[in-house]
Amino acid sequence: MATSDAVLQVLSGAGPRSFSSDLCFSNLDLAFRSKHIKYVRKRASRHMKMFKCSSVLQDCIGKQWFKRSGDGDLYLSGNATIKRLQLLRCKCQQAERVSGVTTEGGNGTWFVDGAKTLNLNGAVNSPGVLELGDTQQLTSEKEVLTSNGSVNKEEESLTTNGAVGTGRDASRKASVDPIEEEAWELLRDSVVYYCGSPIGTIAANDPTSSSVLNYDQVFIRDFIPSGIAFLLKGEYDIVRNFLLHTLQLQSWEKTMDCHSPGQGLMPASFKVRTFPLDGDDSATEEVLDPDFGEAAIGRVAPVDSGLWWIILLRAYGKCSDGSCMIDRRMGIHGHPLEIQALFYSALLGAREMLTPEDGSADLLRALNNRLVALSFHIREYYWIDLRKLNEIYRYKTEEYSYDAVNKFNIYPDQVSTSLVEWMPNQGGYLIGNLQPAHMDFRFFSLGNMWSIVSGLATRDQSNAILDLIEAKWSDLVADMPLKICHPALEGQEWQIITGSDPKNTPWSYHNGGSWPTLLWQLTVACIKMNRPEIAARAIEIAEKRLSRDKWPEYYDTKKARFIGKQARLFQTWSIAGYLVAKLLLADPSAARMLVTDEDPELVNAFSCMISSNPRRKRGQNNSKKPFII
Repeated sequence: MATSDAVLQVLSGAGPRSFSSDLCFSNLDLAFRSKHIKYVRKRASRHMKMFKCSSVLQDCIGKQWFKRSGDGDLYLSGNATIKRLQLLRCKCQQAERVSGVTTEGGNGTWFVDGAKTLNLNGAVNSPGVLELGDTQQLTSEKEVLTSNGSVNKEEESLTTNGAVGTGRDASRKASVDPIEEEAWELLRDSVVYYCGSPIGTIAANDPTSSSVLNYDQVFIRDFIPSGIAFLLKGEYDIVRNFLLHTLQLQSWEKTMDCHSPGQGLMPASFKVRTFPLDGDDSATEEVLDPDFGEAAIGRVAPVDSGLWWIILLRAYGKCSDGSCMIDRRMGIHGHPLEIQALFYSALLGAREMLTPEDGSADLLRALNNRLVALSFHIREYYWIDLRKLNEIYRYKTEEYSYDAVNKFNIYPDQVSTSLVEWMPNQGGYLIGNLQPAHMDFRFFSLGNMWSIVSGLATRDQSNAILDLIEAKWSDLVADMPLKICHPALEGQEWQIITGSDPKNTPWSYHNGGSWPTLLWQLTVACIKMNRPEIAARAIEIAEKRLSRDKWPEYYDTKKARFIGKQARLFQTWSIAGYLVAKLLLADPSAARMLVTDEDPELVNAFSCMISSNPRRKRGQNNSKKPFII
């Protein structure tokens, strides 16, 4: 993306300030838990060390300016281009004796490879020292290393300087629910470190499973609820590190059967790998190894990763003052609602974070045009309720006219009897997909929840979606929130669409399974519509089983009675989703970093499109217009 270099400025903290974008260390917190670090010297002690690190890059990135408006929102300036990154590598050695450097409190000076000192202007600086600046004080913690290498922390205070999303005071901490306390402990145990700094959370930390597969990697999508949980707790460093490093993992020169990832594509996941340094058996280097789908089941490209990344970037800014979730054959090809809602939210976030200046005028204009067109299309053509179903039931087919009512030639027989009986008198939802001659009438939870959060759905539609969830509680929530979609594909339809996928059997996994991580999206949507009691009721149901069942990835059966047959236990985003939901209910104002209200300009443009007739008839006046041949 042409302006991705400017995004780096958000990650430098409160500004305006000059930001030296060294990829490994840019003002990163040097305090870390020793149990997560593999010491690179044979005679390493159990205490925290300083590391001498260098970043080996093909292209150089350097200094740029970051601006903050009077109302606290983030704006990005500059138009330099970040080129593709061939390799992100951190060579780590213990520096037990570094002249002029003190390691007290985990702070000191980083010595950087002088040949690769970074500068956005393209210049290579002379060898020197990159000094760590003073970061904004967020927490005051005491860390005590125990004999087994673990770290005990005593949080004394938490300052937020007016940022959205705050931590709790001592009285709040004393009254923490034991389930919530367990969830925080599990979430912190899932943290992954790179060069001594937290960079993300692994997908699952299941000690009962002998097959790790790729659950030991940091997934872009899966980290979103973890990142939001840390932001709400006032722990910003891990989110900043995640955003910074994943930005620089974009568009690696990796291939899958001769196909290369497109420009700007975010990886689906990445893993910190450790290798011995050439010629030095006593030291190692850590390398970030991204997966763009070339190792994934089905070789699915991560379409939604970049969209979630922008959403997290916007949330981080407000705090610091292919595929989607369904990635197997489920009949969601075309224009699935989830991708449209995330795309809309990402466009809004990008527009909000761009500086309105001459260089960005064309981009802002294109963003507005796309936002108007997308909101009109989804609100007008994806929405169904009982009245709309009746209208489709009476559709004429094979219409050839500018005034055709059945614009997509939908066959009325697609409206099943079971759907008519299931639809409540009050309420409605956005369908899962729309293509010529086909409407996917399934209810997809994430797409509908995020349409509420982002403002893609109107306020009336948003309330109607929540009305439907309440009316169909026994189907969509039942014994564990929340159904990923409803109804499940069954019988011959399941065989044809999924290819008889044994993991996506009816009411399992992505085919009607129940996913606890969806709790946090439901909570944000309910808070935005001033109906938090719905989310509170769902959380109360989840709390009865999540801890007892060891935090499963998903649940099976119509009523979510069973732990999923292939579900991982201690799934990180199940843990983080629960924590985010609890934190937001305790402090609803913190949801401001995620929600987007309807833009008056977009609403006005949408109204104009509705009131005008876009299908202008050809007439004699048009035929008299001159043409240049």
